[in-house]
Amino acid sequence: MSDPSAPSPLLQAQGVTLAFGGVRALTEVSFAVQPGSITAVIGPNGAGKTSLFNTISGFYRPSTGSIRFKGQDITRVPAPQRARMGLGRSFQNIALFRGMTVLDNIKLGRHAHLKTNVLDALLYVGRARREEALLRREVEERIIDFLEIDHIRHAPVSALSYGLQKRVEMARALAMQPEILMLDEPVAGMNREETEDMARFILDVRAEWGVTVLMVEHDMGMVMDLSDHVVVLNFGEVIARGTPAEVQANPEVARAYLGSGNVGELRSRLRAAGRARAEAA
Repeated sequence: MSDPSAPSPLLQAQGVTLAFGGVRALTEVSFAVQPGSITAVIGPNGAGKTSLFNTISGFYRPSTGSIRFKGQDITRVPAPQRARMGLGRSFQNIALFRGMTVLDNIKLGRHAHLKTNVLDALLYVGRARREEALLRREVEERIIDFLEIDHIRHAPVSALSYGLQKRVEMARALAMQPEILMLDEPVAGMNREETEDMARFILDVRAEWGVTVLMVEHDMGMVMDLSDHVVVLNFGEVIARGTPAEVQANPEVARAYLGSGNVGELRSRLRAAGRARAEAA
């Protein structure tokens, strides 16, 4: 029985099925994201994690089922409108404009919220000038400072390391003023120091900005350290959901990752990953 005193989910997937021709990427996927939480979606390669992210953010439309955001059905709402409503995301493969500077890439994240008309923008007067000044101040004084990238604000993205590019992509998502920050493999390809930095930023954006976080991630140690709730996908279906401790104790999760139901082996791997991070810190 549900707790009537519990807050309503900020985001909810209900029976989401996604098919490409005769191939099902997702089957009856249901889960909820509570406000102020860090929720992780995990699973082996090909489990459907990015397909789920693309469905939530509006790039794919499910065959059946629904996506609800703040109680509103957004299943048929276009992706740009979902961004304006408060769904901001990063991508598994970096999707920055490599020939532009860090600052200009981040400012593009606010485009969906700008009210300037074409004439104002061309003449750069009135509302266009005011909006630009406000945007630049917020980006430079809040987002860039928060993510510690002041030293590269005028650098072209193409000149940055992979880890810094991932940080810039997170900055652009924050410029969208999201209520839910969706991070698709935020530490993939990073070294240990970069991973520790990104984990700190994820915790701080929840604590200091009040932003709810939904992330897809393969770094199991980080997932178990940061998450309040974990959803496990395998072959497009939810096979487990719950707290990190509950998920670790689930034989189905161990079977999906290890090919057996050996929960002890999964826990040993997670402990070893935690020790390795601690030694590298």
